Amino acid sequence: MKTAQDIIIAPVITEKSMSGIASKKYTFKVAKDANKIEIADAVEKLFKVKVAKVNTINVRGQARRMGRYSGYTSSWKKAIVTLKADSKPIEFFDGLM
Repeated sequence: MKTAQDIIIAPVITEKSMSGIASKKYTFKVAKDANKIEIADAVEKLFKVKVAKVNTINVRGQARRMGRYSGYTSSWKKAIVTLKADSKPIEFFDGLM
């Protein structure tokens, strides 16, 4: 059994993901073998919120070059978690200010 910290790796902090916070949609980098039910349970346990639905996307690695050497970045899984209307918002930046 995986713990919630093993499933939710990190929040995705981009301009597009931050615009989804207004509609209670949060984006996370998650474990590649995690399913939607495990992701929902992990978010509810870590942040003490109610999850309405989870959408997942497998992000492919991109081709990168360093001089004459070429390779790929690692692929990863992204989860977009929608909270219920009566749920409180998730605060990512509590300890930074």
